[in-house]
Amino acid sequence: MEAIQEKKENKMGTMPVNKLLINMSLPMMISMLVQALYNIVDSIFVSRIDENALTAVSMAFPIQSLMIAIGVGTGVGVNALLSRALGEKDYHKADKTAVNGIFLSAISYLVFLVVGIFVTIPFYLSQTSDAQIIDYGKQYLTIICCCSFGMYTQFIFERLLQSTGRTFHTMITQGTGAIINIILDPIFIFGYLGMPRMGVAGAAVATVMGQVIAGIMAIIINVKKNTDINLHLKGFKPDAKIIGQIYQVGVPSIIMQAIGSVMTYGMNKILISFSSTAVAVFGVYFKLQSFVFMPVFGLNNGMVPIIAFNFGAGARDRMVQTLKYSIFYALGLMAAGFLIFQIFPAPLFALFDASQSMLAIGVPALRIISVSFLFAGFCIVCGSLFQALGNGVYSMIVSIARQLLVLLPAAYLLSLLGEVSYVWWAFPIAELMSLAVTIFFLLRINRKVIKQMGGDND
Repeated sequence: MEAIQEKKENKMGTMPVNKLLINMSLPMMISMLVQALYNIVDSIFVSRIDENALTAVSMAFPIQSLMIAIGVGTGVGVNALLSRALGEKDYHKADKTAVNGIFLSAISYLVFLVVGIFVTIPFYLSQTSDAQIIDYGKQYLTIICCCSFGMYTQFIFERLLQSTGRTFHTMITQGTGAIINIILDPIFIFGYLGMPRMGVAGAAVATVMGQVIAGIMAIIINVKKNTDINLHLKGFKPDAKIIGQIYQVGVPSIIMQAIGSVMTYGMNKILISFSSTAVAVFGVYFKLQSFVFMPVFGLNNGMVPIIAFNFGAGARDRMVQTLKYSIFYALGLMAAGFLIFQIFPAPLFALFDASQSMLAIGVPALRIISVSFLFAGFCIVCGSLFQALGNGVYSMIVSIARQLLVLLPAAYLLSLLGEVSYVWWAFPIAELMSLAVTIFFLLRINRKVIKQMGGDND
């Protein structure tokens, strides 16, 4: 009886909205910042090997992005369905959602084990003929893919914590994994403390070790601390209906993020026609922009379960307040990122031991691309709202339109002008289109879903 009472008083339905959003999001934002830091540190150390090593790691990003897309997209589906089930007080469905999510994560790992064994070399050969870049890439990406069981364990068990409002614990697991990676990077890459010098492979080993430890911690915390769900894996059989509901939200999210892999791959192909340095610049940009975007994604990770819970509980006013506060904070974060990229582009590239040719390409790149930040915050938050309400297809449409129908074609056409600096303008152009489509879908979902709920029954 006490357990039921505890579940009925879940803070996502009772705590004042702004306090709740900060309470849920701030730990996630901090952990995401630490994640961004370790991504950047990873590349900073790799750049000390040579520029080809940095290019190889940059070229690995489409596969890594696809891995993350499947893990995060599945997690988004689990998050939305589980939080909604808790809001509806359907605790049996919440438990089934959790164990089916674990099953789907295991299947995802097996897929990328195969990719790591058979796809790595053909993937690099499709982008470059430089033997050193291919060798670096094979070392790095094979380890990342074949040992991704740690990443998928971390993803799903952290999502179970997020879904039940325990975002502080995810800050601990993510932060610990990232710090371990940062500490191990120089040890494995350069062979400190008696370790052999592993170079690019060392960066990959440090990454997967951090993920494995974070995943183990997330399992332990769920078993010991997460009282809102019960994980019964004995006699488990996949539930097609639950899996279908998870992927109803999750597949659009997977596709939306996987499109980022296609976009990155396409951009690398366009940029390599100018120079490998241009590809390295694009890779550095992605590392740097994570410092701006990751806090917004952390904000979203705190927002989604609140929206989904209160949608399940029929609390429209709390949903709308959550959305308004989230947009306000996201716009502030993106504006700060825009100013940093405008004022300090050269010092940011200096972190990566940038050559003069890299600075010549990179400084205007950061200033031009960061114009898109001014519109991106609103679009990101609204995209997560669509997912939380079970309309992830809207987010998918926006992402497809932005990255495949506008950004890549615009980048290609601008590249024909013969100057790499023109290519970067494809990002603000695509984000403006994304803003227009996002506003259209927001008005539509407000009319068809949110207004139909009525007010809160307080």
